[in-house]
Amino acid sequence: MKITDVKTMILQAPLEQELGFSQAYFGTRTSLIVQVSTDEGISGVGESFGAGNVAYANQAIIERVLKPIVVGHDPFAVEVLWHKMYNGIRDHGQKGMPLQSISGVDVALWDIIGKTTGQPLYRLLGGKFREQIVPYAYGMLFRRVPDLEADFAREAEGLVKKGFRALKMKIGMTPADDVRLVKAVREAIGPEVRLMADANHAYTPQVAIPLGRRLEELGLYWFEEPIAPEDYEGYIEVKSALDIPIAGGECEYTRWGFRELISRRCVDIVQAELLGLGGVTEFRKVLALATTWGIPIIPHVWGSSVAVALSLHVVAALPDYPGALIPVQPLLELDTTPNPLREQVAKEPLCVEAQVARQGFVSVPEGPGLGVELDHDTIRRYQVA
Repeated sequence: MKITDVKTMILQAPLEQELGFSQAYFGTRTSLIVQVSTDEGISGVGESFGAGNVAYANQAIIERVLKPIVVGHDPFAVEVLWHKMYNGIRDHGQKGMPLQSISGVDVALWDIIGKTTGQPLYRLLGGKFREQIVPYAYGMLFRRVPDLEADFAREAEGLVKKGFRALKMKIGMTPADDVRLVKAVREAIGPEVRLMADANHAYTPQVAIPLGRRLEELGLYWFEEPIAPEDYEGYIEVKSALDIPIAGGECEYTRWGFRELISRRCVDIVQAELLGLGGVTEFRKVLALATTWGIPIIPHVWGSSVAVALSLHVVAALPDYPGALIPVQPLLELDTTPNPLREQVAKEPLCVEAQVARQGFVSVPEGPGLGVELDHDTIRRYQVA
């Protein structure tokens, strides 16, 4: 079997209302889908992390730089091809968009392997540690509304009514605004529902530490990306000053980047983004690092049906941490904000929210590879490049 082609599709779905986080507001949802074809008629699907216009840059990297490297090679040779791609661009970037681009191609290769062998991805990764995946609902993004506290509270209450027992909200406006928002959500959902807050690296350590103390008082489960991802020493300072678990890593890339984050114990929870750090092949190295240093991984997830399906397989295959009679279970991050690409890209929708409402957990796709076939009507509707 040989790779014959690599194609990309940028999908964009306009939103009725802008959503925001600490860095920007956005009015469209974007996904860059990658399709790798072979001479035996089997194609694999992947996705590259990167919102908005970043998708256009990643598309150019994949089609102009990575495609010539992998065409003609065996798609099963994931290690060989990963190193060929990385060595081909390392002089021009060991982080960021080059690695996001590699990730999309790599995920598609694993999908090909699964489809060729008739095996779901979780089995290729060593099997399922769990049959049931418990998701946390990622909602409460900023909106341009008169009363954001009331808006957040209503949304949080609605998510709990849908069956979610863990929620994540945005912060990163000002410390005073953040505390008011968290208080509003906590009062709406009560003390038993796990609540996490994501600042998207809005603060310096000098601001994040006193804010973190207020979040501790409100019983938050973790404080995500309090400071800039490059500031390893700052992460150590924040983590050392607070009891609340510190989560981060969605903006980190490759085993070499995660070596710094993990070995220096910058975070309590590693949020590896598979569609950004280098794909499934590189994630296995990051997982080995994290387990070696005794730090749990809860993958970051932001994308289409492809991203959600990939994460279901990966979370199912994560080892128990710690090994115990009743081990701590990893969670699936599930973006619940408006995004037609999250369900409609797949020919058979994953129906994650419906599963949560019905049974409180999500099942892992059992089809070969990722278990996702693209819905070409949806592709035609939303494709912009």
